[in-house]
Amino acid sequence: MFLIVGLGNPEEKYFKTFHNLGYLAAGDCAELLGVKFKKKECESVTAEGYLKGEKVVLARPVTYMNASGRAVKQLMAKYKVSPRELIVLYDDYDLPKGTVRIRPAGSAGTHNGMRSVIAETGLSEFARIRLGIRDANVNIPIINYVLAEIRKEDYDLFSTACRRAAEAALLLAGGEKIDLVMGKYNG
Repeated sequence: MFLIVGLGNPEEKYFKTFHNLGYLAAGDCAELLGVKFKKKECESVTAEGYLKGEKVVLARPVTYMNASGRAVKQLMAKYKVSPRELIVLYDDYDLPKGTVRIRPAGSAGTHNGMRSVIAETGLSEFARIRLGIRDANVNIPIINYVLAEIRKEDYDLFSTACRRAAEAALLLAGGEKIDLVMGKYNG
């Protein structure tokens, strides 16, 4: 069993913002698994599928980014997920735009959603797949930047990054060792 959580904000006005790349990557996971987000549970919208005979639950918390940890904690308890069975997808301002970076553990960095996940679950050792959003040519406050809509000229770059993040998440959920997935997708 694996739980893959894409962090984001639930309102439509946020859908195409940098802060919703986790949601978009989770959507790519659903597409690759051939499932749809339908069920409402644990302050999330979820989809369930199977990969190599193992159940995979995809989730998009509806708590808004800064309270994502509440939903993750509830989902982990409901599905009895261990830290090694949790994968979190999210945008990361500390990485250059379009990059994908996978880590088996770590801090929240500058990300409030991850701060919430770590604080609520008490965990820091779980897989996270970060989608880089920083554009060296843009100089506005982080809060304004992450909630800005992705520019049309960058859409393909971020679409590709989300797809790569989804593929990496599903490889991990399918039993691939994290070191091998990191070697293939980091960068």
